[in-house]
Amino acid sequence: MYIRAAHAERDLRVLRQLIRDNPLGMFTTAIPSSSGTFPLLQSSHVPFVLDVEDESSETETGRLRGHLARQNPQSKAIIDDDNQQQQTPKNVLEQEVLVVFTSPHHHYVTPQFYTETKPATAKVVPTWNYAAAQVYGRAKIYFDAACDETSAFLGKQISDLTRHSETRIMGYTAGKNDWKVSDAPERYVELLKKNIIGIEIEVDRLEGKFKMSQEMGKGDREGIIQGFENLQTETGKVIAEVVKQRGEQKDQQKG
Repeated sequence: MYIRAAHAERDLRVLRQLIRDNPLGMFTTAIPSSSGTFPLLQSSHVPFVLDVEDESSETETGRLRGHLARQNPQSKAIIDDDNQQQQTPKNVLEQEVLVVFTSPHHHYVTPQFYTETKPATAKVVPTWNYAAAQVYGRAKIYFDAACDETSAFLGKQISDLTRHSETRIMGYTAGKNDWKVSDAPERYVELLKKNIIGIEIEVDRLEGKFKMSQEMGKGDREGIIQGFENLQTETGKVIAEVVKQRGEQKDQQKG
């Protein structure tokens, strides 16, 4: 990811929050296939749980937990790679993996919003505002359905993911009106667990950016804020607020 200094988010607490608010990540692997059966690059949309021991830590990158359908070609490439491994520990991918998380609030920025620079010099071009985080790390894979460790990992992972999604994403009250894995028949859940594999990523590097027009001058930022507010959409409203916040942070840093 290209990250200009003006757009860089270096506070890991902010990036961890972005991941928790938007847990559906793009999980990407680059696994050479000796037989040529599978493509080198594969990606899947995977909802993740982020584990952090110290929420106040400014340095902890955390650990991601998720799962893939066993029939997913990416899962098959992962299992095939594990069977071929000789150098690295079993169940650990030799290659680094990448997971990208993106805020749902992103939008095209028209030059019409630049009320300061456009009338003065016309030296403006369109762009796109967005926020994203990238995770790099090594992945441990749980795919042996007969293994107690795999069963325990998958049981905890799907329960934790369900609780996070029901309470933080849907807003239900835990223990009151939220859906729990235990609400489904136990034998049914056990059958489904045999059809997925677990992914556990120790995060080596977490980086991200909020590209929200904060590099622009105050006059242009005010035009951008007004332009997005005039859209009268939820995305427009959210981006206008973030542009305001990020611009104020930039001004404070300069002051």
